[in-house]
Amino acid sequence: MFSSHPKRVTLLGSTGSIGTQALDVIRAHPGRFTVTALSAQSNANLLVQQAREFQPAVVVIGDEAKYVTVKSALAAQPTEVLAGAAALADVAGRDDADVVLTAMVGYAGLLPTVRAIRAGKTIALANKETLVVAGQLITQLVKEHGVGLYPVDSEHSAIFQCLVGEERNPIEKIILTASGGPFRGRTAEQLATVTKAQALKHPNWDMGAKITIDSASLMNKGLEVIEAKWLFNLTDEQIDVVVHPQSIIHSLVQFEDGSLKAQLGLPDMKLPIQYALGFPERLPSSFPRFSFLDYPQLTFEQPDRTTFRNLPLAFEAMRRGGNAPCILNAANEIAVAGFLRDELGFLQMPDLVESCLTKVSYLANPSLDDYVLTDQETRRVAQELVKQL
Repeated sequence: MFSSHPKRVTLLGSTGSIGTQALDVIRAHPGRFTVTALSAQSNANLLVQQAREFQPAVVVIGDEAKYVTVKSALAAQPTEVLAGAAALADVAGRDDADVVLTAMVGYAGLLPTVRAIRAGKTIALANKETLVVAGQLITQLVKEHGVGLYPVDSEHSAIFQCLVGEERNPIEKIILTASGGPFRGRTAEQLATVTKAQALKHPNWDMGAKITIDSASLMNKGLEVIEAKWLFNLTDEQIDVVVHPQSIIHSLVQFEDGSLKAQLGLPDMKLPIQYALGFPERLPSSFPRFSFLDYPQLTFEQPDRTTFRNLPLAFEAMRRGGNAPCILNAANEIAVAGFLRDELGFLQMPDLVESCLTKVSYLANPSLDDYVLTDQETRRVAQELVKQL
């Protein structure tokens, strides 16, 4: 049953693609949700606009140089204004929220998510890197503190939705679908000269720059493979990837009797966001509806793991375990940033990632501090490699 009290939401990363769509969902359900905190890394103007509309108790601007701008703009309202990474982590653990939606991009989401879990908050997880970097630690903390962790990625939301009511039925395997990105079918020779403008034109999804480049290189799917392992307590062999260019089937679960369950819908992130925020309810929506008549053919193919080397690199990091996925993630963040600055070619991104996996110290059983140090070491190594490639 729907509670008479609105669910209090802390939204980390409110000015990005997921964050703005999450606020659309909240805006569409007055009385069901209230915003207690908002954060942004550098988009001060949009953060101020959001704060004026939603009147949160606190906002955090990650870029401390923009603190005065935000503070001055919000002087007329009672919203507390904070700045910096430490403030962000503190806000994630405040008592005045029921659910923390982590919509930050990259490794930066790890420590705030850890703080929120330790504070007993329900987590709506859009920051896949948290589980990629420290999946074993995060799942242990979730169990220890008895919190709910609900995925927001469309593929993992699809798996999660397919598993509702199937608690007694073991998974044989899951199949994550991938659109194939803008370069599906291209050869390595063709990819050698692609530009960032071409890579940023995803055929189906409207996303931020980092995840769009990851989708083009298939690293996004590799990160999702690692995330799925920890979300659903799977072995490496229980996870498969298939390219589905239409992005209608968001992922599938195969059970021990051979039956497959899939979640279908148009490519719209508002649906998985709303499902995570509203769980266990399915809230009404005005989202566009899928019709089979508009998509008379749904097609599938194997990913090209030879040309798009990031996908097998992610599988290999998952198999190695320890801090290898942390190395993979940090190296990829530097590689994508280099590509967006025209310092690396498209095919040099997996070269950099592979080199870091070889060069950075491997730890089989890392602690949280070890993950922090691994991330720092990898970024140092990767930055040097960018200069050499």
